[in-house]
Amino acid sequence: MTGPDPGTAPDERPASAAGRAPGETPHLDESVRRVRAAGKETLDSGLDSLRALRKLASADFALARSALGRAIAWCAIAVVFGASAWLLAMAAAVALLQAWGLSWLAAIAIPTLLSVVATGVAAWRVSVFFDYAGMHATRRQLARLGLFSENDDEEDEGSVPAPSADAAAASAASDRR
Repeated sequence: MTGPDPGTAPDERPASAAGRAPGETPHLDESVRRVRAAGKETLDSGLDSLRALRKLASADFALARSALGRAIAWCAIAVVFGASAWLLAMAAAVALLQAWGLSWLAAIAIPTLLSVVATGVAAWRVSVFFDYAGMHATRRQLARLGLFSENDDEEDEGSVPAPSADAAAASAASDRR
């Protein structure tokens, strides 16, 4: 007899030994159990992915918050150097350089150059920290999930699509001639 053992409950039997011959389709209740188990595994995997994305976004927000604070500090430094260097260095240096025998134009140009250099360095540091606030890792993950793409705006504006491989090969062949 090839039937199941009457003393064994159907849930306790392994799926391969469910009392069927090789190649025989499983019973409906066994198929439903398998589909339900696969669905539960898929849901658990999706929830794990969402938890990982939430952790990534949280870390990215923390980095952005820190970078924003540093950028504001460097902006303050840029303002301080821009304004105070212009006022204090201009007054003191112009008087000193004028006393050394330089012309008024040269005496004014040297403190102005120092002020511009300090302001440029501070502006460069601000741009570096604002770049850190761009949440690049989260954007990449969202783009991989298809939820957000930076190219969507460009495609809506009627940008020219990239040439196909055949068109690129034809163009390369005509360039060789």
